[in-house]
Amino acid sequence: MSEQLGVVILAAGEGTRMRSRYPKVLHRLAGKSLLGRVIESALQLDPARVVVVYGHAGEQVRQAIGNPALFWVEQVERLGTGHAVQLALPALAEMDRILVLYGDVPLVCERTLHALIAAQCDEDLALLTVELEDPHGYGRIVRDQHDHVAAIVEQKDANPIQLSIREVNTGILAASGRALARWLGEIDNNNAQREYYLTDIVALAVRDGVQVHAIQPESSCEVAGINDREQLAALERRYQQQQASALMRAGVTLRDPARFDLRGELQHGVDVEIDVNVILEGRVVLGDGVRIAANCVIRDSEIEAGAEILAHSLIEEAVVGRGARVGPFARLRPQTRLAERVHVGNFVEVKNSAIGPDSKVNHLSYIGDSEIGARVNVGAGTITCNYDGANKHRTVIGDDAFIGSDSQLVAPVTVGSGATIGAGSTITRDAPEGELTLCRASEQRTVLGWQRPVKRRE
Repeated sequence: MSEQLGVVILAAGEGTRMRSRYPKVLHRLAGKSLLGRVIESALQLDPARVVVVYGHAGEQVRQAIGNPALFWVEQVERLGTGHAVQLALPALAEMDRILVLYGDVPLVCERTLHALIAAQCDEDLALLTVELEDPHGYGRIVRDQHDHVAAIVEQKDANPIQLSIREVNTGILAASGRALARWLGEIDNNNAQREYYLTDIVALAVRDGVQVHAIQPESSCEVAGINDREQLAALERRYQQQQASALMRAGVTLRDPARFDLRGELQHGVDVEIDVNVILEGRVVLGDGVRIAANCVIRDSEIEAGAEILAHSLIEEAVVGRGARVGPFARLRPQTRLAERVHVGNFVEVKNSAIGPDSKVNHLSYIGDSEIGARVNVGAGTITCNYDGANKHRTVIGDDAFIGSDSQLVAPVTVGSGATIGAGSTITRDAPEGELTLCRASEQRTVLGWQRPVKRRE
């Protein structure tokens, strides 16, 4: 029978140094909340139960996370990390081993956690430690003459010799459930902070002759905690640099990796090129040879092979077909589907519409709730009037139609295949196939002698 793993995530801190109305663990790194990232890492381990210990603005945290599989425990009085884990133990009574994580340490990776859990066996204790150039603020790992971990001393309780130690405690650990419950029952708050330190169990484990294993991550950013906005920004940049480096090693061209943000997951083909200040959010797919120009935002979308997204374009929940061209300054809203070789140009907005192969909407137009066929030309300033104030209606434009500039198509309406709509028309009824349909309010005329109004002087 396999051992059951329980995970405790400590997320009760107020985070006063963030100077925010929101709990610290709900601030975002690369598009996801700090706590959400930790929960995601925990669930990758396939635990029997995940317990989140919450405190400040607890209901706000629970609602924001919204995962019914989690077990929540409130820490009303925040008396330290040891106290927090004690509160979680009743929910983990049947767990063979327990992993302790922190809601403000968002980047610890699955591989590191698996190594930590593997190091913990029987009643041994496994700690995640790291060596830092500047260990200020962290508990120091004190080793004995045999280089075995003997204790953890917090910054405020350390003497000058201990303060010179560069190996520090991350707080992340794995322990036997039975042994952890025993040790937590013995710790006290006889320290500078008058708190119950989880780290005090290390000395108790050593006392009991239990081996303490120290595991280190591949990168120190895995165990970097967040206490203020400056640290959050610094960790965001480190994380983005790592992602940029991985993408370039995989063959993606980034014109300036320092000005690139991936806030989600990117699946890409070969010879993809991404210019500066591009933000990719959610799940994005870029096919072979896709080119993304500067200052674009792409969210939860697929850009197929050979497509080009020109500068300052926003694409959200859309599909851009092979060889299509979008922008500059274009906006594709959710449920937009562009077929192969479609052109959507500057200051064009498309929403909940399908545009067929080789069609063009090049200038200053709004296409909403529409179905446009192949080889259609939509002139500048065209609007599909899809909303009547209460309901949305669809516009259908057949293959090879030509829509003249400054036209309004008042849905529901159909423009037949091969039809032409004269410029400046307001179309309220279906336009037949192959014919010219136009609507003029009056004949053109000139008013002789008319004078333009002049601004009055003050």
